[in-house]
Formats: sequence, C-alpha cells, structure tokens
Amino acid sequence: MINKIACFLLVVWGQNACSQVQERTTINGKIASVGSDLEGVYVINAKTEAMVMTNASGAFSILANVGDTLVFSSIQFKEKRVLLTADNFSDINFTVKLSMVMNQLQEVVVRNYNGINAVALGIVPNGQKTYTQAERRLRTATALDPEANSENGMAGGSISMDPLLNFFSGRTAMLKKEAEVEKKEAFMKLLERMFTLEHFVNVLKIPSEYVKGFEYYAVENDKFTVILNSKNKTSTEFLLAELATKYKEMIASEIK
Repeated sequence: MINKIACFLLVVWGQNACSQVQERTTINGKIASVGSDLEGVYVINAKTEAMVMTNASGAFSILANVGDTLVFSSIQFKEKRVLLTADNFSDINFTVKLSMVMNQLQEVVVRNYNGINAVALGIVPNGQKTYTQAERRLRTATALDPEANSENGMAGGSISMDPLLNFFSGRTAMLKKEAEVEKKEAFMKLLERMFTLEHFVNVLKIPSEYVKGFEYYAVENDKFTVILNSKNKTSTEFLLAELATKYKEMIASEIK
C-alpha cells in the first residue's frame, strides 16, 4: 500500500514538474540607457541558464516564467538582475533600465579615496599626472622641455641632449617596451586574482599547459583589458569565454 502511494505521489509530482516547464513562455522586452549602443547585451535566465543577446534597438525575447530572474550584463553596462512578475509578461512595453559601467567606476573612486589623496595633502601639485616607475624612466629619457626635466629632478630645468641620444641609441624604444610590459604584467596579476587555474581548465576548457599563454593572449586585447580593469567579474567572464573559444581554435590549428 505504501509503495502504491509513493508511486502515485511520484507520478503527480512529475506531472506538476512537466506542467511547470510547459508553462514557461516567451517574454519580450527591451533595455534602455543613456548610451546609444544597446546591441550585444547578454540576457540570461538564471534559473534555466538560457541566454540571448539584445539587438541593435535593445530588444530581446527569452523563455521564462513568473519567479525567474533575468540577468543583464555586458561590457558597457553595470550588471542588473530582474525578478519577473506576472505584470512583466503582460506589459507590452516591458523595459529594463541599465546604468553605464563608467558611472559605477566613478562611484567606486569617490568611495575608496573619500577625498584624501596626494593632491589634497599637498604632496603632488593639483593637475600633475602620475606615472609608474617604467613610465617615469621613459619620460625622463624622452623629455626635451625644461619643465619636464625639472619635474624628474634635473637641476635648473635645463634642456638635455639625452633624449636625442636615447632616440638614436634605441634606449627610448626599449623603455617604451618596458612600460608596456609593466602594464601587461599588472593586468595578468589582476586576471589571476579574479579567476583560478581551475576556472581556466574546467570551465573555459583551456589545457593546463596553455593557460599562461592564454592569459598573455587575453591581456593583449585592448577591449578585454578595459573591462578587466573595471573589475566587473560577470562581464569579464563573458568576454574571457569568447577569447577562450578563439584561442582554442588557434592552438588546435597549430597542433594540426
């Protein structure tokens, strides 16, 4: 008797589950923002993991149900999650407003520094650009104007012939390359802090011996380093997946 009841409940549960799956319908909507580039935004159903992308006008269509959560993410916009209600399905003008990533970054800068910085303390003159160590060496080696030389510790701000000698000797090119390498190394460290080796191997399916090469490949992409520097992990992960697909095609052709 108990077994019959259990079987009956299992059948009923299965029918209800199938009914719920069948109830999932297409919801149509669009995104809106102060930016004009609305194409290519990822729209993901967090429950089913179904994913679509918006068209040039920002419109999208995706299978969903009341209670599902839609995740909106892209390089240019801040990630947003929307819990769907019955009204969303009946609303012919269902619109999701997104915020530009730049606005998010500005808020982070204000919150982190809180008005206390080298300029406010009088350590660095207002308006003066700051440089990394490699960039300072490059600036010193290439600056002909007295002000630039004075900034870098040259007595009296006199004009030096060193920049010309550096140019002809090739030292300037070497210092430019060093400054560029320094930036790439910083991006590499940031990438490795955001994603583990297991993510590259198990999720992106990059062979372990090719992971370091893929990291170099990724940070050579200017579009990727912009979003990587924004520290928006979701957007970074999406673009990283696209680069991984291209990289795997490259190594596959080399193996052949």
